[in-house]
This record gives sequence, C-alpha cells and structure tokens, in this order.
Amino acid sequence: MTSLNGFLMLAKELSEETIKTIKDNPDKTFFPFFGNSDNIFKSGITIDRVFFTIPGINFKVYWYGFLIAIGILLALFYGYRKMPKIGLNPDKMSDAIIGGLIGAIFGARLYYVVFNDVGVGFKDFFNTRSGGLAIYGGLIGAILVGGIIVKAHKQSLMTTLDICGPCFLIGQCIGRWGNFFNQEAFGTNTTLPWGMMSQTTISYIAGVSDDYAIRTGDMLNCYLPVHPCFLYESLWCLIGFVILHIYFDHRKFDGEVFLFYIGWYGLGRFFIEGLRTDSLYLGNIRVSQLVAGTCVLASIILVIVFRGMVKRSGESKLYYQTESSAVQLAAYNLDIERAEEKRSLKKQISKAKSEGKDISALQAEYDSKFGEEGVKEYRRKLEELKEAEKKFFADKKSSASEISDKEADEEYNNILSDSDEQDVQMKEPDEEE
Repeated sequence: MTSLNGFLMLAKELSEETIKTIKDNPDKTFFPFFGNSDNIFKSGITIDRVFFTIPGINFKVYWYGFLIAIGILLALFYGYRKMPKIGLNPDKMSDAIIGGLIGAIFGARLYYVVFNDVGVGFKDFFNTRSGGLAIYGGLIGAILVGGIIVKAHKQSLMTTLDICGPCFLIGQCIGRWGNFFNQEAFGTNTTLPWGMMSQTTISYIAGVSDDYAIRTGDMLNCYLPVHPCFLYESLWCLIGFVILHIYFDHRKFDGEVFLFYIGWYGLGRFFIEGLRTDSLYLGNIRVSQLVAGTCVLASIILVIVFRGMVKRSGESKLYYQTESSAVQLAAYNLDIERAEEKRSLKKQISKAKSEGKDISALQAEYDSKFGEEGVKEYRRKLEELKEAEKKFFADKKSSASEISDKEADEEYNNILSDSDEQDVQMKEPDEEE
C-alpha cells in the first residue's frame, strides 16, 4: 500500500537550488510552499534557540524555557483571579501550585526517561537542558503532588482541578511555541502552505526515516517540508481555553471542567500525535496516542455518569456554595476588604488635599482603622476567623466520626439481631421435642 507521504514525494519536489539554500542557512526556517510569490516565509525566518545570554557568567536563557515561564505566569494570573469566585482560598493554594510545578517537572522527565528508546537513562534524569520532557508526565506529576497539598489544606480537589483545566491550556498554548524555536516536535511530510523545513528537519528526518518506516510502514522524505505539530497543538489549546472559559460558570458539578479538559486535549493530541515522527513508543504503539485515547473515553464516560447522578439527586451544589468554602474564605475576604477600604480612604484624602478641603475627619477615620489600634482590631478579627475555621473542621471531623460509629453500631446490632433469630430457629425443634 502506497503511503500518503509516498504520494507527496511523487507529486511535488523541491528544486535542488531551494534545498541548497536551506542547507546553507542552518539558522533559518523555511515555508517553501507558502504563497505563489516570494515572501518572508519562503525566503526563511531566522531562528535562534537562545533568547538572551546573561553577561559575565555566559548563562544562556532559551526561548523554550522563557515561553514556558510566560505560559505559567499567565496561567497563574488567570487562576488566582478565578479562585475566590469558585470558593478556593488563593493563599492556601499557593503551596499546592509550588508543589504542583515541582511535581510537573519530575513527572515530565520521569515519563520521558521511562518510555524513550533513544539512550536517555536514569543517569541523565537531571540533564533537562538537553531536552526530554513529556507533557502527560508533567500533568500526572502536577496533579499528584499538587492534589496531596490541596487535600492537606482542606480545599476541594475537584474544584481545584476545574481551575487547572483552563490554566493547563494557557501554559500549553504558549509553551508549545518553544518547540518551534528548538525545531522539534514536528510531523511527517506535507505540501500544505504552512509546511516548514530547515537544516534541522532535514537532518532529523534523514536519521529516523528508516526506523519510522519499519514502525509505521510510512516513508519520509527529508527534502520535503513537515507538519508544524507545535502550531496545531497550540491552536487546539487556544480554542479549548476559550470554550472552557465560556462554559465554566455553567458546569453541573465540581470536576466537570477538568473532565472536559482531558477529553478536549486528548482528542486533539490523539490525531496530532499520529503525525509526529518523534513519538515515545510502547512496542509499536505510540504512548501518547494510547494515553490520549484513554483520556477521551474516560472523560466521556465520567461526565455521563456524574451528570446522571446530579440529575437523579435533583440539585447541583458546587463547592463555592458550601459552608466549608465560606469558612475558609472568610479570613481572605477580610484582607481583601481591608486593603480595598485602605486604598479608598487614601484616595479620598488625596483628593480632598488637592481640592484644599479639610481632611481631619478622613484622617481620623484612617488612623482609627489602620493605625495601631486598628491593626490590633484587625488581628483580633483575623484570629477569631482562623479559630472559627479550626473549630468548623474539628466539628466536621467529629461529626463524621460519630456518623461512622453510629453506622458501625447499627451494623453490629443487625448482626446480633440476625444471630438471635438464628438461635431462635435452632431452638424451636428442641422445644417441640
């Protein structure tokens, strides 16, 4: 059976002059089939992996790391603004975020080391600057470590996962462009206008073409452009973020948005991974395709099951509507309200001064609320709220323990009752005798 790439190789070839130009400009990326006339894409875009070098120590900051950092910062900005609205305390979530980031790095590297077959072993585990991070491993590591910390802080894990979904998509959308600067994570041959080509793609395809043909039965041509898989995934994540952001306030249960995330990302990754030439394999199965397909099926099943449960119960109570959330947010809201009131009074005082008005009353109010006595009162209220939070969870734990003990007693009594009935039945024949 002739492969699609085989048809491409027969249908369209690049001139020797074009190939020579690409080889002579290793720092440029070309889009040979972009448009019918000369343009910046056809003539090549200069790409440098290094974003900047710190003078003196000659430390290089790569575009890949810089873009991942930008993605994380934007995701944090979005997440922190969203947290109080859905009942999460941003102050307590900070520990989970830090732990999640550490877990993501370890998970991404471990996943890559376990499933790669290019000679990277556990001895190279910490040599991440040479590449080798897998997104699914990062997600698993972030959720495991971050989730443990979330539960330790008595926050809702399902609600936390809901906010993680859009945040992950932000980070992935931006971070994927690091693959462009690294000239990696590209796909098979294509003659589409956005097919890209560089000295890196030529060298890489030439090196893996034989092994790829054995694994897939598909032929590769190092002298044809390749699919920019990073671009496909970046756009897919952007669309997913917009959809989840719009749907967020309409979710039916805590955790639904996260299930939509793993389903949406898994669906896109399943097909995009099929184009990749650098996949991690388990035998002849692409690991990421297997994981992606499993995620899609699992998310569909779980959404159907949980929606059915919500429908049968007749109501959907989200975490931000619970007393647990209100108690945990009380101290945080006090800080926010106090900061807002302080800014407002300062603004009023400044305005009154500029207009030449008497500010004694405003200044007295400011001193009473934010002076020494005001700080003492604020700390007293804060301590009361924290004590109320501790008492709430202590009572909740005690109540749960009592319910558990009560259920155990009822079960024990039922067993005794069943035993008594059996004794009576056994004695009945003796009484007849």
